Amino acid sequence: MAKNLSASNIEAETQSGLTLVDFWAEWCGPCRMMNPVLEALEKKYQGQIKFAKVNVDTNQALAQSYQIMSIPALILFKDGVAKEKVVGYKPQEAMEKYLDSKLAENNETN
Repeated sequence: MAKNLSASNIEAETQSGLTLVDFWAEWCGPCRMMNPVLEALEKKYQGQIKFAKVNVDTNQALAQSYQIMSIPALILFKDGVAKEKVVGYKPQEAMEKYLDSKLAENNETN
């Protein structure tokens, strides 16, 4: 299950490997649509990519520090560094293509 992050633990939780962090809110319809997609992806990529969540309502300063203007927003971290942001709902197939390409890039650099 995706780990809930806040300002106190985001650095530690994203410091090694690939971590996809979902910035979301309870009231956000597209965020609720994205949730089952992310749950399926988490199962598929278990052991390869970590998945985490940040509730923007309870972590507003953290969301601002990553320039979250629209949600859902997914930020891909590599070894503690925010590398890319994907904004808006994306179907599972599109997310799988994206994550497969990021894993391939990661394997080439390691």
